[in-house]
Amino acid sequence: MTMLDAFEVECFEEVGRDFYRQITETVLSDHNLTAVVSKLRIFIDPRIPIFVAVGTIRDAGASIRVSDIGSIQMQGDETVISIRDETYLAQFLTRLYEIFGHDHVDQPDRFTIIISKAEIPQNFEKIEIVNRADTVLRDLIYAMTVIAPEGFKVRREYYGKRQFYYAASENTLPEHVVEDVVSAQFTLIGEVMR
Repeated sequence: MTMLDAFEVECFEEVGRDFYRQITETVLSDHNLTAVVSKLRIFIDPRIPIFVAVGTIRDAGASIRVSDIGSIQMQGDETVISIRDETYLAQFLTRLYEIFGHDHVDQPDRFTIIISKAEIPQNFEKIEIVNRADTVLRDLIYAMTVIAPEGFKVRREYYGKRQFYYAASENTLPEHVVEDVVSAQFTLIGEVMR
């Protein structure tokens, strides 16, 4: 997990700190988030109890468009899309069904989609399939849910342009307590909570 500019775990128990550091490294790596997260600080205090993760992110990248997924060729009254990248294929098919309907979209094999008897919109290749910022948000929140202690179901999360936080507890905590802890953690990584 070398892509992060800064990574800290604070826990008053050394064993807990090492354990959560290892879990965090594994989860972020498994979810391909090490290239997106720039700074990450995790604070755990089982006495309150609270788990807080704050961080900054790099640019998530551009939206995924039809042209990123495959090449488009007109063949008579059919449009054939040759798939180059399967990463977002499920979302792509869903989007095609929305635009053309199930009756006009066929996938004869893994790398081919045929659109038949339907008018292809102008600039079809530029239609957005996936907004990567939304994908990163879901992945980050899911990753933090996996990392947080079992039973910490009361949670708050925030994701802005460059910052995120995830706070979880077994109990409902007063809002000012969560805000104070989150703000202090941002300060420790050289950031101001926005």
